[in-house]
Amino acid sequence: MSEIKTKAFRQAEHEIDPVYLNRWSPRSFLEKEVPEEVLMKLFEAARWAPSANNLQPWKFIIARTKGDREKFHSFINEGNRIWCEKAPVLAVLISDKEDPVHSFDAGTAWGYLSLQATREGLVTHAMGGFQREKAREVLNIPDNFDPQVVIAIGYQGEKEVLSEKLQEREQPSSRKPLNEVLVEGEFK
Repeated sequence: MSEIKTKAFRQAEHEIDPVYLNRWSPRSFLEKEVPEEVLMKLFEAARWAPSANNLQPWKFIIARTKGDREKFHSFINEGNRIWCEKAPVLAVLISDKEDPVHSFDAGTAWGYLSLQATREGLVTHAMGGFQREKAREVLNIPDNFDPQVVIAIGYQGEKEVLSEKLQEREQPSSRKPLNEVLVEGEFK
């Protein structure tokens, strides 16, 4: 989606880098391979995310081949699977439960990955709708790691290929006003 169209849905209250407004989570993907050198930039950005005590508790398990993506499809809930099947790359973000802030740090790595994807002309969509225990079994994820999200990565497709219901949702979402998420001094 072009920056001009994104601006119709998102306006910052304060001046920020446009990458934050241009990043959103489409559901329509082109069945177009992401070049290795471009894809690795996303994971390189995620690698540099800050983490408590520099533990870097996250790992990404990726699927780029048809066979590997089909394994991932086996644990993605149908509502997500119907649109993410065209994504050329899927990734499961897992984090080490031995780190007390593993989820927070893994989320930061996801954020860095998604922003780098936007810079590279790619789109991403993180999904919580998947069967975590089945993912653990299919991907041999050890018990000390928690599956956090499945991420679809690729080039944005046309919304018209989606079902009518999904087409209605295929646009950037707005955000709560800053005064609803920021309090000073104590919770109010």
